[in-house]
Amino acid sequence: MDLFDILNEKNTNVNIPLAERMRAKTLSDFIGQEHIAKETSLLRRAIKLDRLGSCIFWGPPGCGKTTLANVIANSTNNNFVKLNAVSSGVSDVKQVVEKAKESLKLYGKKTYLLLDECHRFNKTQSDSLLPAIEQGDIIFIGSTTENPYASMTPAIVSRCRVFELKKLKDSDIVGALEKALIDKEKGLGNYDAEVNTDALLHIARMADGDLRVAYNALELAVLTTNPDKDGKIVVSLKDAEESIQQKAMSYDENLYYDILSAFCKSLRGSDSDAALYYMQRLIQGGCDPLLLARRLIVHSAEDVGMADPNALVVATNAMLAFERLGLPEGLIPLSEAIIYVCEAEKSNSVVEAMQMAKEDAINEKDDNIPPHLKNYEFASKVDKEKKGLYKYPHNYGGYVEQQYLPDKLDGKKYYIPKDNGYEKTVKQIRKNKGKKV
Repeated sequence: MDLFDILNEKNTNVNIPLAERMRAKTLSDFIGQEHIAKETSLLRRAIKLDRLGSCIFWGPPGCGKTTLANVIANSTNNNFVKLNAVSSGVSDVKQVVEKAKESLKLYGKKTYLLLDECHRFNKTQSDSLLPAIEQGDIIFIGSTTENPYASMTPAIVSRCRVFELKKLKDSDIVGALEKALIDKEKGLGNYDAEVNTDALLHIARMADGDLRVAYNALELAVLTTNPDKDGKIVVSLKDAEESIQQKAMSYDENLYYDILSAFCKSLRGSDSDAALYYMQRLIQGGCDPLLLARRLIVHSAEDVGMADPNALVVATNAMLAFERLGLPEGLIPLSEAIIYVCEAEKSNSVVEAMQMAKEDAINEKDDNIPPHLKNYEFASKVDKEKKGLYKYPHNYGGYVEQQYLPDKLDGKKYYIPKDNGYEKTVKQIRKNKGKKV
């Protein structure tokens, strides 16, 4: 390599974003996700032994999905092809599959296909991939921010192991940023930069689990901060605020969680004045209003629930309105929704029903679905004969008594309406139907 090549490579690396330069190449460098990537985990063992089957990595942006796929690529001696579902079509998939078949036949080499944004593949595109996955011509690795069980073709999902990745912890992000600051080969170690602890913490918190956002903010802060007289770049909290475009909270972490707790308990306790005050304390202190909107949606279902089902509609639309309007106008519908949730009658019957059903689903499993409820497209001859036992409710005015739960749980009650708000109406509807309340 001559001098020109060395300089050219150096300039190219400088132009590559820090997030890409710092991307882990091995499992030992991979950050976070201990629940699936710890030393003894199935995923880690499969990668080390090059025995990983088709899988889907599902999680929020910047949590390590693509990085994990790249780690797999660097850990195998087989072929590795990367496509993006947004820009790739059926012809691209067919081309990859044909080459994979050829490589497997001639050289005994498997082909891993990483498909970014795999939830964007429609049914036709997915169907073109399905035979290759079934026959082992390729090992499929999907990467998506959407729930694959809801957004992808069931035939693909059923043939893959789904690994759910979580948002990275603040401590994981701070550790990654500290490594980037001293890494002279891939990071910012050649800049003689020092970042204050509160600045690092602010970037980590505002990144909200997205390491890519944190890396971008750190790089921008270092590159745009003027060196002092000794040539040292010192990044302050103010510099960090500007680089990530979020004001630092004007109170410490303990007080932040105390105020957030007070906001939530005020919603549950029906005190709209207190809830509005704590909302403003949080927002004026630097809290993202969307965090409060998300909490409001939870409380509208958890604490108001069936006592006033409209609370969930109001809370959800308030978040949508804030996303469309932004500050400051977006705080008006958000405040309206806070008042609505506070003043609405309360019932936690939804949460109680959900927990009881969950406990029975785990501890009282019964797969003997009543014959008249089964899917008769694939039913046995015996079950098909019982198809006529099903009573179509609309033939009986909208409701007819029949068994829905399995025999083991027949008669079990999870949802028990209380005497609050709309639930009094639910009780009356049940009585009119002749159902037990």
